[in-house]
Amino acid sequence: MAKEKSARKQQVFTLLVEVGRSKGDGLPEGSSGAALMCYASGVDEAEAVRETVAILKQAEMAPLDVSGYGTLDERLAEGHDIPDEERALMARALEENAVIVAQVTPFFDDQRAN
Repeated sequence: MAKEKSARKQQVFTLLVEVGRSKGDGLPEGSSGAALMCYASGVDEAEAVRETVAILKQAEMAPLDVSGYGTLDERLAEGHDIPDEERALMARALEENAVIVAQVTPFFDDQRAN
């Protein structure tokens, strides 16, 4: 049985990952978790999700949920406006076969001022 993995082209997928708290996660004190906007390479979205979850766990984060928003072409077809900075991060993820965390938005259950 010949392997055909080399025939499958790497793509970059836009993923939104919700993380909870874990010791050493680097999130701000008082936050209950965060949303991470990631660009991840993979031959399909499932592989991109697996790689992203694995890398976040290595970084002592606690992934809870992953939402996929597709590739650049899929997002453009849906009418998304994708700025040059975002496109550059996607290109970097593809070039480096990497997961790029582009944005971290912490969640705070209690919005009182300290």
